[in-house]
Amino acid sequence: MTETGGLPLADDPHGSSDAARVLLVEDDARAAFLIGAMLRSVWAEGLVLSHTERLTDATQELLERGATCVLLDLSITGSDGLSAVDQVRTAAPNVPIVVLADRADEELAVLAIRAGAQDYLIRSELTASLLGRALRYAIERKHSEVQLAQLALHDPLTRLPNRALFLDRLGVALDRSRRTGGSVAVLFLDVDNFKQINDTLGHSAGDRLLIELGDRLRGMLRPMDTVARFGGDEFTFLFEDLASEREVVLIAERISRTARVPIMLDDGEATVTVSIGIAMVGDPAIPAETVIREADVAMYRAKELGRSRYELFDEASRHRAMQRIELEAALRHAVERGELRVHYQPKFSLNGHRGAIGFEALVRWEHPERGLIAPAEFIPLAEETGIVLPIGEFVFNEALHQLARWQQSKPELTVSVNLSLRQLQDAGLVAMLGSAINAAGVDPAAVCLEVSESSVAQNGDVATRAFKGLKTTGVRIAIDDYGTGSSSLTNLKRLPIDLLKIHESFVSMLDQDGEDASIVGAVVELGHALGLSVVAEGVETDSQLAELRSLGCDGAQGFLFGQPVTEAEAEAMVLAG
Repeated sequence: MTETGGLPLADDPHGSSDAARVLLVEDDARAAFLIGAMLRSVWAEGLVLSHTERLTDATQELLERGATCVLLDLSITGSDGLSAVDQVRTAAPNVPIVVLADRADEELAVLAIRAGAQDYLIRSELTASLLGRALRYAIERKHSEVQLAQLALHDPLTRLPNRALFLDRLGVALDRSRRTGGSVAVLFLDVDNFKQINDTLGHSAGDRLLIELGDRLRGMLRPMDTVARFGGDEFTFLFEDLASEREVVLIAERISRTARVPIMLDDGEATVTVSIGIAMVGDPAIPAETVIREADVAMYRAKELGRSRYELFDEASRHRAMQRIELEAALRHAVERGELRVHYQPKFSLNGHRGAIGFEALVRWEHPERGLIAPAEFIPLAEETGIVLPIGEFVFNEALHQLARWQQSKPELTVSVNLSLRQLQDAGLVAMLGSAINAAGVDPAAVCLEVSESSVAQNGDVATRAFKGLKTTGVRIAIDDYGTGSSSLTNLKRLPIDLLKIHESFVSMLDQDGEDASIVGAVVELGHALGLSVVAEGVETDSQLAELRSLGCDGAQGFLFGQPVTEAEAEAMVLAG
């Protein structure tokens, strides 16, 4: 590709930002020179002419630098003429195309125009004035087309996408959902009592309110999201790939809060509220119009009920979302209300030591109405919302003070506490742990922090930094659920860890499948080669225990030895020896 020094006109030798940039796609260098000379003679203002002999170079030029107009030789070597028009249009849909042909062919000319060209010029009839006029008209026509398309697809007041563009994007999102399985959610927003604002403050004030509200709504979304003015005081939103109904509801709450911020008008300020309907797409084969109608129905329900500013169309989705929100609200108060409990599962040595050598601390939630809630039900929510940080601090303090009491009669006992990726990302983790150890007055070497292999694999850099900081306190670190992630030998070697815990799925097959025994044996050998202790989880049978002993495993825990027990029951186990 060339941008020759002789082609830009003398009054704009460097091709300023205001200059027209014409891209000539022509594989005949002599013809390209003559075309450049013609344009130079008739283009009085700034012009930069870029020339490429290959279509691939032309599309790359358009993608990287754009153009004001493309002059395309239909007979360019190695391409079908109309296909070349398609490729140029795909690379730069808003750039006009003028084609050059070797012969007068009315049928080809019509096909070229239908393919997206603005004009069809015959090389043998080409003159400087004809060429210049054709390029100018093509640029003006294309500019008008783009403006008309903008007006046709955008609301003239708020400049947001309009109903037509929203429906088109929703259709594309549903098609994508059918292919990928990704989620699609539509929100329908209506401004409450908007007619009253128009009646009391005037239509111009109502327009300014809609403009300001539209700007706010657009500013709070991700680049891939869409907010459109659907009509009047109605706005619609399109979201893809959200994690759950809860996330959609949180977005609706944020939209509601954003809308409530006072809007300054000439005659003072106005505060508005909005009603929002939410439709979660369960079947992506559903028509786009049906999704919007469902969101609209949910919006009217929100307006009628008045108790909330949003409603979900699907009752099952609504129930799940509200349940999670209620659970989150209750979980936030669980620590301060003293509803959390720490249970302890014993860990045993397989190297001749009699009795429990330590305990793993496991949090439970004793809900005042639902009773004891298992970790699987609330820990993922705690990690998602950040509540896991105060919960983790509570477990640390409880477990370490319990360890201090145990060590008065059994100094060799240890305690293990689980850490999530969210906790590893917390900048205050090391300081919190050090403070808890000092407050309990225990030897940090008796404390083991367990991190799942999947958490390490998910963000190895975060884990490495966190582990190094944690090791400064003197604690031991274990990789939990080993065998379920993708930790390489290199990763294990560079991590400052002390122990591997083999996932129970391998242990459960020990007395049934020789291949799994080989895997467990390989993990034990790997751990020992790295100077690590190896503990098996989920041991339930005597045969599994015997196999683990024969493989040289250092420790074990599981229902064969005991289920997680309360603090009092663990205390009794320690005293009984």
